[in-house]
Amino acid sequence: MSNRQPEARLHGLWSDLVPVAAPSEAPTAPHGNVLGRIRFTDAPTEPALVDATPLLTTHMTNEQVTPVEEIWRTGLPVRAGVSGDAVFAEDGEHLFYAVRLGPQPVYRRPVRELYENALRFTWERGYTDLVRMWNLIGGITSPNADGLETYRDFCIGRAEAFAAFADRFPQLSAATGIGTLSPGVDVCFLAAKPGRAVHLENPRQTPAYKYPSRYGPKSPSFARATFLRDVDAPGQETGSLFVSGTASILGDDTVHVDDVAQQTEETLRNIEALVGGDNLRRHGVAGAGYDVKDLDQVKVYVRDAEHLPVVRNICESTLPADTDISYFNVAVCRPDLLVEIEGVCR
Repeated sequence: MSNRQPEARLHGLWSDLVPVAAPSEAPTAPHGNVLGRIRFTDAPTEPALVDATPLLTTHMTNEQVTPVEEIWRTGLPVRAGVSGDAVFAEDGEHLFYAVRLGPQPVYRRPVRELYENALRFTWERGYTDLVRMWNLIGGITSPNADGLETYRDFCIGRAEAFAAFADRFPQLSAATGIGTLSPGVDVCFLAAKPGRAVHLENPRQTPAYKYPSRYGPKSPSFARATFLRDVDAPGQETGSLFVSGTASILGDDTVHVDDVAQQTEETLRNIEALVGGDNLRRHGVAGAGYDVKDLDQVKVYVRDAEHLPVVRNICESTLPADTDISYFNVAVCRPDLLVEIEGVCR
């Protein structure tokens, strides 16, 4: 993992992945204020304001991988606070929100309530463009108390909340739903003031929200990517492209079952198609688009520890040497998926 620092924009939003053991001054680099921090380590804790900054700590590392912290920064002054069980920060253009739901026998109702509270809070503060969401779910493919897979249980509650707010948030944003190593659900997201977000689908994949019922009673609620236009570039198509957790899926089918190398390569091909100029223009975003080699702030989720060296080799031979990449040994949202990859193109 490198510590490449992306060029700061006056009114932009950007992130770094840094080792948890980094010096304490790392979260307050002079280029901008910290909007939020997500710490991936060996135990969860309740979200809290630490040094006046929201911090979500989730259990996603073990002896196989290195703990890291993702730090979201902005060039604008930040104000942080607490809302019920959630912590948040805002800069007038962007909102970071984080909340934890403890272990539940069945997640549908508490997830719906959590999401409704979050969406209501976000709407009332005027951040009507959802940009990027993370759903970090313990026992993601294990059964709940009713025998339903936990991820499918979670998706019901999330879908019901979005249905209740469909008039205010008619479009779904980029998101990741991935396993953690402790029970419970950690949710965090970024939102922006209206008019800047464009949500993208992948020409190689069925939109997740249109998956057939064999994948669960309610389809997953997310877009394959979200492009967030820069605030300070009127008339120019500059910004950041947030790539959702992406896996070896064509249409709605898992492909290359039991072959981690092929799944990793197919995942990277899916990202290539998603971020390319043709797909961006298809969604009304002008410009040349991106290449998979433009992906940065990359998080790679690998189900089985013995597959980490294979996945690492493929990713690091495909992406530039200075790419920030972190690896996690956690379950993916389908039992037959061995790897999932996300990141940001700038």
